[in-house]
Amino acid sequence: MSRTFAYCRVSTLGQTTENQIQEIKAAGFDIQPQRCIEETVSGSVPTSDRKGFNKLLERMEQNDVLVVTKLDRLGRNAMDVRSTVELLDDRSIKVHCLALGGVDLTSPAGKMTMSVIASVAEFERDLLIERTQAGLARAKSEGKSLGRPQKAAAMDVQRLKLAHHSQSEVAKQLDVSLSTVKRLWNRA
Repeated sequence: MSRTFAYCRVSTLGQTTENQIQEIKAAGFDIQPQRCIEETVSGSVPTSDRKGFNKLLERMEQNDVLVVTKLDRLGRNAMDVRSTVELLDDRSIKVHCLALGGVDLTSPAGKMTMSVIASVAEFERDLLIERTQAGLARAKSEGKSLGRPQKAAAMDVQRLKLAHHSQSEVAKQLDVSLSTVKRLWNRA
């Protein structure tokens, strides 16, 4: 007999999982309190590094069902979400995502949905890279210097050092931070 679990996650302490719990109940899932895992952790932390999610994995057995309100509860990027769903599928645990119409992500239709989402995410990433590279090429063709601006060259720092200026005086004269001067102070 299968049991139903819920995984509810928020990113910061100022947030609450209450809306997620309400949404799961409104979708018709009656989840016992001990089967509802709530945690506060950034979505960028892989599920394998989340205490609450690992606690959930310890409790779940073959044929159980995991309900999440949205895919981003499982991870911030498509690759992390996909690996988490595959891990659960390998354990014969179904994963229902309410935001996708309650589709079981381990079913053939769910796997197709995951593939489409991963493809769209990869496409968006590729477009972003393409736009960034085009912008850099345009800036370079216009003669703009790229990268971190260099206010103080090591030679300027060395010249003032040889003139017996203090590091503070060099920083003030070159209009750079003291940490920049210290970084360049002992360079040959």
